[in-house]
Amino acid sequence: MTTYLVTGGGGFIGSHIVEALVKRGGRVKVLDNFSTGKKENLSKVSDQVEIVEGDIRNSPLCVQVMEGVEYVFHLAALHEVPRSVELPFETHEVNVTGIMNLLLAARDEGVKRFVYASSSAVYGNSPVLPRSEDMMLSPISSPYAVSKLAGEYYCQLFSHLYGLETVSLRYFNIYGPRQDSASDYAGVIPKFIFALLSNKAPTIYGDGEQTRDFVYIADCVSATIAACFKPGLSGDVLNIGTAQRTSVNQLCMHLQKILQREISPRFGPPQPGDIRHDYADIEKAQNLLSYQPSWDIDRGLAETAAWYRERG
Repeated sequence: MTTYLVTGGGGFIGSHIVEALVKRGGRVKVLDNFSTGKKENLSKVSDQVEIVEGDIRNSPLCVQVMEGVEYVFHLAALHEVPRSVELPFETHEVNVTGIMNLLLAARDEGVKRFVYASSSAVYGNSPVLPRSEDMMLSPISSPYAVSKLAGEYYCQLFSHLYGLETVSLRYFNIYGPRQDSASDYAGVIPKFIFALLSNKAPTIYGDGEQTRDFVYIADCVSATIAACFKPGLSGDVLNIGTAQRTSVNQLCMHLQKILQREISPRFGPPQPGDIRHDYADIEKAQNLLSYQPSWDIDRGLAETAAWYRERG
């Protein structure tokens, strides 16, 4: 029986990957300290997975939980850009020391493949669009961006030096059901939905003309699972996006229409570390993973908004 480990499996993206792996069959372990993830995110499969509550900064725990694992999906991270600006050392410890602990444990256990959730933040504020994997990187916008690129380099090192197969996925803006709306650092989509459902004005930071590549969670999961099993990818880095971009102002208008709320947004100062424009060239993922996003922004937002509305 195939054994998987999902770090950060109680989080937004991680819990969706856990559910997909359970459907495939096999044994699934989850390692999460639940500082941002939620046990309720795993409620549908909690009786079918092994949940280990702990921190990836704990090296002996990483060794222990890696026992018998064949495939690793590394989602655990401090992923909020503003928080990383406030807490750069903690971000380094979790995102860099944490991945080193896991890579060492995976190497020593003979793991078949290690899939790492990186981020489009590694491109920084480069004016070059769309973002392609071979362009010059400039992750100086935030400690989060630097930590994610360090993780990529360590994955490539372990692939080339130690023979551990690794794949790094540069996620663009993933959204969908279960994304946290309560945190101060929550993503823009759940924040907008929560505000509009509460009949409050959503807050747009900056002028709202900044653009993002919004990827629905189902497309993210399919790409991530494919990256685990597609042969010949060791050491590769791939963008996971849609090759489309939407401004924050457009996003707000989409949600106003979906939720039938004519509430004008209010505008605040730009957030520290915010990137102006961002969208993906996905040709490499299309060629190597047969990846093709199937959820457009209207359909994805409608599904996401319905999930939040059903839960009050």
